[in-house]
Formats: sequence, structure tokens, C-alpha cells
Amino acid sequence: MAIQGPLRELGIHDVFQLLDLGKKTGVLRVVSDLRQNDGTIWFHDAAVVAASVRSNPHLLGQLLLKSGKVTQEDLARAEGLQTSGDRRRIGEILVAQGALSAKDLAAQVRAQIEEVVFTMLGWSEGHFVFEEMPAATIPKEADIRISVEGVLLEAARRIDEWSRIRTRVPNLAVVPRLAPIGQSTPGTLVLTPFEWRVLAGADGVRDLQAIATTLGEAEFDVARSAFGLAAAGVIVLRNPVSETAASAPRQTVDVLMVEAERQAGSRNPDLARSLSVQAAAAFPDAPGPHLLLGRLALGEGRFDDAERAFREALRLDPGSPRALRLLSWALLGSGRLDEAVHGFEAWLALPSLGSDEERKVTTVGAAIPAARQLAALLRGSHD
Repeated sequence: MAIQGPLRELGIHDVFQLLDLGKKTGVLRVVSDLRQNDGTIWFHDAAVVAASVRSNPHLLGQLLLKSGKVTQEDLARAEGLQTSGDRRRIGEILVAQGALSAKDLAAQVRAQIEEVVFTMLGWSEGHFVFEEMPAATIPKEADIRISVEGVLLEAARRIDEWSRIRTRVPNLAVVPRLAPIGQSTPGTLVLTPFEWRVLAGADGVRDLQAIATTLGEAEFDVARSAFGLAAAGVIVLRNPVSETAASAPRQTVDVLMVEAERQAGSRNPDLARSLSVQAAAAFPDAPGPHLLLGRLALGEGRFDDAERAFREALRLDPGSPRALRLLSWALLGSGRLDEAVHGFEAWLALPSLGSDEERKVTTVGAAIPAARQLAALLRGSHD
């Protein structure tokens, strides 16, 4: 029997602990519409043994190549065997050929799994499904077992470190570039190989998220290196959010909201939220920023914040079908079922919904009787 539900009702940390307590073996899939992303984690007797995420699809062979663990010739030879019908996984072939040690393979696979897990542990909205499956069918590159307790402790440590990093790196949209050469005599610069790679990507064009994707490295590690490089005066960081805020009065609200919507669709809810707040401040009569703020809050399960944002959008645009429909969903999420039904019915009664809203009629039509039935059951439980 599958275990499933929205993350706003059972957080991802709670899901991990539930699987740990049950010593589960199977696959956990999480889909985040807000981030336009999805990830998969495999468990064996509650230990994490494999993981993948759509936003960072770098194959193990390419990661081993970038880290210098194997050569291009070694990888090409192993891939050629797979093409010829060898059903072994790429890491297993490389180890068998002597191109890679089992220890190095295990270290790379472990790092890859951990980064996927830490990425998904940061999701506060979405939907999860866990299904049990035989251990023999789990797609593993190496014999790795990572305890849930260890993963959660490391995730907590990273959250603490992020609070320090954000003093210089407020978001992953920050764009690094080399600092101008000063007049003083330069000192000795000692950087790790990883820091050199991040520094090489600081071209003044790509943001930290793009650099992490290009390098095939974790966003957290790239942000931490950028923090250290900036603190040492090696790079300077440009924050597009601050620049947008400074120029907001000289732009139209449409320009700002197009960028905010783009960021929301590119897994940058914090940046989308910042842009929306700035747009709302610069253009107090525009309902669009409040609509997006409400949608972000609704997707994260913050129903009270969503309600306030949608009510403000309706105050600014009383005839907005979208704001009324979304407000009704926020009320439904808050458990105010009768108010939600009233809102949905008022939305259906609007003289003109528009083509985009017309596509929501079936969903809303199904929600009304369900909400009524649940309200009746709740009232009956008090008898």
C-alpha cells in the first residue's frame, strides 16, 4: 500500500522519519510544481541507498570525469561496453576495468546521493508518494547506506550555515565576477581545486545556480565557496534583486512581474517573492504582485498569508476571477469549508471567466460537493 499526500500536511522531514521508524524498503517520489522539479529517493531497510533529481541530471560517468577520477578514454571504453550489451552499471564497469577504485566510486555515489537528498529536504510544498518494492530492484551504483538520522542532522547543520552564507549570498541569482585589481601589493592566494573551478565560472554573466549546473556541483557548495571568495575580496557579487528594486519606479509592473513569474517557474520562489514585494511597493495599485505572492504562499501551505494576498488583489481588482478562485482555495486549505464553497459558487456565477479560468471549471465543480460533504461530516462529529 502506497503512502502519499501533500507536503503541506506531512513535511518531507516527517516523511523521512516515518520511513525510518517503519524500516521501509522502497521508493519515495516527490513532485514540486512550484519548483517545476521532481526527485526520487530509494530506501533499503530505512537507509538511503540511491537518489536522483530532475534539476541536476548529471550522469555518474560525467561527474567522475569532471572530478578527475577517470579519463575520457576510460569512460568511453566503459560506455562502449554498455552499448555493446553489457548490462552492468557504469561504475561497476569502471571498477572492473581498474580505471576506478571501489572506494572512489563509493565516495562519488555517496556525495551525489546526499546532494539530491539535501535538495529535496528543502522543499516545503509538493506531493509525495512512497511505494514499497523489492530490494533487488533498486537501481544502485554502489553499496551505499546513509542513515536517515545522519541525513537529517546534516540538513540541520546546512540550514544553520546557510544563515551565515546569506549575509553575502542572499540567493542563488547572485552573479559573481572577478574583483578589480587593487593598488596594494597582492598577497598569496591559496584556493582549493573546487574554489578554482567556481572562480573560473565567475564571468559576470552566469549566476550561482547556473554555475552549479555547469559544474555539476551542489548549489550549497558553490554558494559556500562564493561566500569565501567574496569575503577574501577575490570576487564581487552583483545582486539582480537589489538592482531591480532600485530601478523599479522606472519600469512597468508588467516587466517586473514577467521576471517574477520566470523566477517562480525556475525554482527560485524566494527571488520571485522578493520581486513581487518590490513590485507591490513600487506600484501599489497593481493586483498582479499580490496574486503571485498569494500563489507562492498557497503552494507552500501558508494559507493565511495566501488569503491576505488574494484579498488585497481582489480589493485592487474586484472583478478578478482568478483572485476569487484562488482565495477560495486558500479558504479551503484553512479549513473554512463553508466560506470556500461560497467563494467557488460566486466564481462560477461570474458573467465572464475568460478562457484560462474556464479550464478550471471541472476542478472547482468537483471541489464544491467534496467540501460540502466534509463540512457536513465535521458538523455531524460534534453531535
